[in-house]
Amino acid sequence: MTDVRHGTDGVEGPARGRHRRRRRLSVTVVSALVAFALGAVTLPSLGSDDAEAAGAQPRAAASAESSFKHPGVLVSKAQLDFVRGRVKAKAEPWTSAYGAMVKSKYASLSWTAKPRATVECGPGSSPNHGCSDEREDALAAYTHALLWNLTKDRRHATKAIEIMDAWSAVIKEHTNHNAPLQTGWSGASFARAGELMKHTYTGWPGARQSRFATMLRTVYLPMVIKGRPNANGNWELIMMDAATGISVFLDDRASFDKAIAIWSKRVPAYIYLKSDGALPKSPAGSSKDTREELIDYWQGQSTFVDGLAQETCRDFGHTGWGFAAAAHVAETARIQGRDLYSEAERRMTKALEFHAAYELGATVPSWLCKGSVDRGIGSVLEVAYNHYAGREGISLPKTKQLIQTRQRPSGADYFLAWETLTHANNLN
Repeated sequence: MTDVRHGTDGVEGPARGRHRRRRRLSVTVVSALVAFALGAVTLPSLGSDDAEAAGAQPRAAASAESSFKHPGVLVSKAQLDFVRGRVKAKAEPWTSAYGAMVKSKYASLSWTAKPRATVECGPGSSPNHGCSDEREDALAAYTHALLWNLTKDRRHATKAIEIMDAWSAVIKEHTNHNAPLQTGWSGASFARAGELMKHTYTGWPGARQSRFATMLRTVYLPMVIKGRPNANGNWELIMMDAATGISVFLDDRASFDKAIAIWSKRVPAYIYLKSDGALPKSPAGSSKDTREELIDYWQGQSTFVDGLAQETCRDFGHTGWGFAAAAHVAETARIQGRDLYSEAERRMTKALEFHAAYELGATVPSWLCKGSVDRGIGSVLEVAYNHYAGREGISLPKTKQLIQTRQRPSGADYFLAWETLTHANNLN
């Protein structure tokens, strides 16, 4: 399958046992302590000090009947409170990451959305009829939603909502070869933006909020929730990233559970462990189940070692997307009380270290990808590293070196945005 990629510290985490004791603290208590300790400090570029910015309860808080925690798509309130505190304290790497976000084109208050009814995306986004516009608008909406939460400047809240309203008023469908992947890329960012604005801001009119929900429910979710078992693995993982986020926004437990089930089968079919046997696992529902088909699917690789991924011998860029999307799903699930990180721990940590070593310049052996790999994994490892090294205290020295020396601060591209800012050393 063709989905051509275009363009793009703090201390080590505590010991595993110590942090698991810390996790018993109430999130509410932790958030309250952070707010109390940092409340008198001024954040750069603060907006008006209105009641909502001072901590008024948002009108759109989750109902008592909801089984989901809100905001709860990739970032939680406790995580945002932590980031705000670090930026106020002018601590690194958050200050540099915040500065990069503020200076980016996505933070512009003059950003103008470019919605269309039909987004047509062929292989490699060619033809590109609205593909780049949709992805960029979704990233801008999420950027402004983050800026609203960090600065309480209502102009950013207004801009985030303006972008989402523009698309929900127009879009009807995604078409052509890359439609499932395009829907995943854009749907992931739109879900994060919508979740933040729905649950932290009172100024989004109910009718337009409902229209946005209808857009996610009828245009995006049906496309991504079906999965894509015969495509390269980054497709299905990105689609599940979008599906889990949309499901949380919609309080749709059935779709959330279905997306998690697909993820739980795709990750073992994407990252190899020796315990899998002589061959990698076949993706659930895939037609690729013979030795010849699996080797071809793994880009011609016939020697399998711990941490090797299905797209390693394709290129590290797409492989990194797969890792990032897998971590996004696990992070959203963690906020919602579901531990997928443990389920994937050995695969993910082996994969992080395996690829970090070659990204850092290790000599490629002749048995691996015919002796040559296409490096360029991108700034995609913050979320996974934060959990495994930070929360769990697992030593990942090569991943640490790669992130701290080459990947910070991370920017925004396709379905990835500002993850050094939101997830570096953020143990909440």
